[in-house]
Amino acid sequence: MGNVGNVNEAVLPTGRVVGIIKRNWRPFCGMLFLSQIKEATRHLFTPADRRIPRIRIETRQAATLAGQRIMVAVDGWPKHSRYPNGHFVRSLGSAGDKETETEVLLLEHDVPHQDFSQAVLSFLPKMPWNITEEDMAVREDLRNLTVCSVDPPGCTDIDDALHCRDLPNGNQEVGVHIADVSHFIRPGNAMDLEAANRGTTVYLTGRRIDMVPELLSSNLCSLRSSVERLAFSCIWEINDKAEIVKTRFTKSVINSKASLTYAEAQMRIDDANMNDDTTKSLRGLNRLAKILKKRRIEKGALTLSSPEVRFHIDSETHDPIDLQTKELKETNSMVEEFMLLANISVAQKIYDEFSECALLRKHPAPPPSNYDILNKAAKSKDMVIHTDSAKALADSLDAAQVDGFPYFNTLLRILATRCMMQAVYFCSGMDSDFHHYGLASPIYTHFTSPIRRYSDIIVHRLLAVAIGADSTYPDLMDKHKQSALCNNLNYRHKMAQYAQRASVAYHTQLFFKSRGILNEEGFILFVRKNAIIVLIPKFGLEGTVFFENKDKPSPKLIFNEEVPSLTVEGHSFNMFDKVKVTISLDASNVQHQKIRMSLVEPVVLSVAPSEPEPEVKRAKLDR
Repeated sequence: MGNVGNVNEAVLPTGRVVGIIKRNWRPFCGMLFLSQIKEATRHLFTPADRRIPRIRIETRQAATLAGQRIMVAVDGWPKHSRYPNGHFVRSLGSAGDKETETEVLLLEHDVPHQDFSQAVLSFLPKMPWNITEEDMAVREDLRNLTVCSVDPPGCTDIDDALHCRDLPNGNQEVGVHIADVSHFIRPGNAMDLEAANRGTTVYLTGRRIDMVPELLSSNLCSLRSSVERLAFSCIWEINDKAEIVKTRFTKSVINSKASLTYAEAQMRIDDANMNDDTTKSLRGLNRLAKILKKRRIEKGALTLSSPEVRFHIDSETHDPIDLQTKELKETNSMVEEFMLLANISVAQKIYDEFSECALLRKHPAPPPSNYDILNKAAKSKDMVIHTDSAKALADSLDAAQVDGFPYFNTLLRILATRCMMQAVYFCSGMDSDFHHYGLASPIYTHFTSPIRRYSDIIVHRLLAVAIGADSTYPDLMDKHKQSALCNNLNYRHKMAQYAQRASVAYHTQLFFKSRGILNEEGFILFVRKNAIIVLIPKFGLEGTVFFENKDKPSPKLIFNEEVPSLTVEGHSFNMFDKVKVTISLDASNVQHQKIRMSLVEPVVLSVAPSEPEPEVKRAKLDR
């Protein structure tokens, strides 16, 4: 509840739980800790989620289950017992095994990941599948256009493709072509209900959990090159100043001429010797995208930063062998600009047609108090960040530069990201504030990724009804049902993000387990009462250096919350200070392995790195 002992602090209101209306029990993953009593059948189970208390279970197979990850369900919590009672559900496999740990991660984040049922698969089209004459009769034939896709390397679920060509009147025609997933997934059938429940595709390190079966996600809906595919196209006439003259939407048939990676697309744009139609199209798109981006940023759109890393995975052992920070090329930005433009154009169209039941996405402006840490951080470098509007924030971040410290601006943007609210889906008839703060757009939705987001499938259905390309159905026009769907999508989206982060954290641990102890440079992101939080740019890794060690007498700590700064043995630690730390894996607790950071420079004797854990030493020998 906070520090009630300090007389100067306001008295905190307290309460007492008098009743529990609904129990939020679910099966929990964790490990069994065997009773010390010989022949005992009652043992304590420790959940992986630290917020959950230990659970007492009865089992005669405890010896077999030791060292395994298991699932336990709670049965009840007797009034006078310290622990709830539960029962063993099933074993998930050996602790530390990669498959087992991934299974735990998925279960703990409530990610539906079972194989698709026969009922779901029964709604897949029969193979070999071809576009029929009936399909062609109700679609625009755009197979002659120079359409191409630009994606990360190894991408098999290609949602979107682009084209750009000159028009006789001097303007340009730009098309965003999105996989027509709603053609294959019809409202209310088993496949539709499964996709609605899953809500999103989940990308873990080295594994993808699809929202729709692979035949659609990686084949029939994937806009691969040199094959005919059904698409939903958003086509604009755009003038030289990147202003939209005309917008139209149509169901179409396309034949992509090239599936490129961001690097390949960039290479074509930059190579003066290449002048084929695909390259010309890319150059036109790139030129317009730069203008669109500049205009968006002038309006106050935010360019924030997150220290993302990618693992290079060994193809046989699936262990992380190397990691690199994600490098963004001009072409990443080019694709993003046209996806944003398509999403905004579609949002406006479906809202104009269905003001009560459009599925939209909003990003609320943060309350001023959210910016406290950002303001303090800027003040520590004698800067002021204006946060009264997105435009003011964007301009302040652009201007925040420190000579000789180029990474400072990135650190500040990482902090700004932490101040933001979560973007959410909502139904237009149930809300009045539509604004998307981060994009500085009055209206926004998701249209461009229907293979991996269910929200986009609903948006496709709304747009299809709006242009007379498909028929409606009752749930689509029911704002209460749309709102309930949005709640599930927001929940699934959030849990997918958490699962993705947990997967990166787990692979980071594997990476350091095989590397032993490393010394790395980092920057202080946050200062706490007894610790500093350090970001290591090379690994996109955050860790905490504690200045209180249970095995040693604590040093004298002086914490100044206003600055914020922490003084330890005459050393003052402030945000953005450069430090050197050792990074190692603490594997002493099998269930809660963690990355440990110890301070190397500046030297603070009371927290100098102690001997590494036995596991870490062993990892070093194994190298």
